[in-house]
Amino acid sequence: MAVDNWVMILALALAFAGAVDFGFSYDRPPPRKSLSKPLLKDLYEHDSTSPQQVHISLSGNNKMRISWITSDQTPAIVKYGSSPGDYKFSANGSTTMYQYLEYNSGEIHDVVIGPLNPDTVYYYICGTNYSPEFTLKTPPPRFPIKFAVSGDLGQTEWTNSTLQHIEESNYDVLLLPGDLSYADMYQPWWDTFVQMVQPMASKRPWMVTQGNHEIERIPGIHKEPFTSYNARWVMPYEESGSSSNLYYSFEVAGVHVLMLGSYTEFGHDSAQYNWLQADLKKVDRIKTPWLIALIHAPWYNSNEAHQGEYESFGMKSSMEDLLYGARVDAVFAGHVHAYERFTQVYKDQADKCGPVHITIGDGGNREGLATKYINPQPKISVFREASFGHGEFEVVNATHAQWTWHRNQDDVAVASDVVWLTSLASVSSC
Repeated sequence: MAVDNWVMILALALAFAGAVDFGFSYDRPPPRKSLSKPLLKDLYEHDSTSPQQVHISLSGNNKMRISWITSDQTPAIVKYGSSPGDYKFSANGSTTMYQYLEYNSGEIHDVVIGPLNPDTVYYYICGTNYSPEFTLKTPPPRFPIKFAVSGDLGQTEWTNSTLQHIEESNYDVLLLPGDLSYADMYQPWWDTFVQMVQPMASKRPWMVTQGNHEIERIPGIHKEPFTSYNARWVMPYEESGSSSNLYYSFEVAGVHVLMLGSYTEFGHDSAQYNWLQADLKKVDRIKTPWLIALIHAPWYNSNEAHQGEYESFGMKSSMEDLLYGARVDAVFAGHVHAYERFTQVYKDQADKCGPVHITIGDGGNREGLATKYINPQPKISVFREASFGHGEFEVVNATHAQWTWHRNQDDVAVASDVVWLTSLASVSSC
């Protein structure tokens, strides 16, 4: 599609942006330059059957979902094995497409492979025998396990810095609490985003949930929300008993992870609430002594940005009791483009049986940082800083985990906030 046409469509879409919270109600410092046009290729500049935008995710017990896009039809098949060039196994999957305004996506292929051995490197090709060879590593079967956590990534030079530091961390699984590409209805930026993250996302599983920038609904023009997100980032919702790709759970190496949807219904009579209630009843804290949750809009926030939003206080009012009763250990959020860690908290008060709330919406997006905080700093807010960075949640054993936030300032990953957490399943008083 001609650039001029996209400019007109984007301008029209932004006229309706009042229906979607893009966080323009406060001032941000200048962001870094976008990477999407100067460094990344258009979808149709690739060979028509060559796999691109390859990314992987966990998909049930000892299985992995391989997702990729081609601009022409090709078989949805993955061949794989534990030695280079020796593909003893294969699996078939499905192919879909979607349309958004005048944009037609490429062929989106999804294939689930497995069962796979834990803590093992596999070699795989996508679609045809002419595919380049990719490698992936499965997570360990037990502790220790390291999660990288980063929200609101976008595709800027700051994003690139964040991704470089995450890759150097030798993580096992990446958790992303919403706002991935910042395509904001301009669909080619979904393509360039996954081109950018493919070197990492094709090697380690990326588990994501949605944010406000994934909604992409235009009243009266494109009524269906999350069209691109749901087509491109299929998560294991069915495996966890969920009826929606916008919320699900998974287990890995002794950790049960809740991926909740801030921008779908969450009230007491909602499908998400009923699913969460049922999912928590299934959690075995002997098998999975750690229980963590991801949301997009933070329930606790002392930054001036994104105050008073229903997705925050409404979801907190509806679901905080469920998470507290289940003794969730930590809740990670995005949305606010800064870092903040709260103490263990429940109903706005310090509580030794409550989860630690952490805002990690500082991945590097084009909107810049949210630099203004409310003063005085609340007593329950332990550490806050408006810098880009990422977090690492390393679960050492059944009782202890270390959380580290790495600042990206000046392009150097600095461990700026470090704290040890104790699993609430091991605290007898809780």
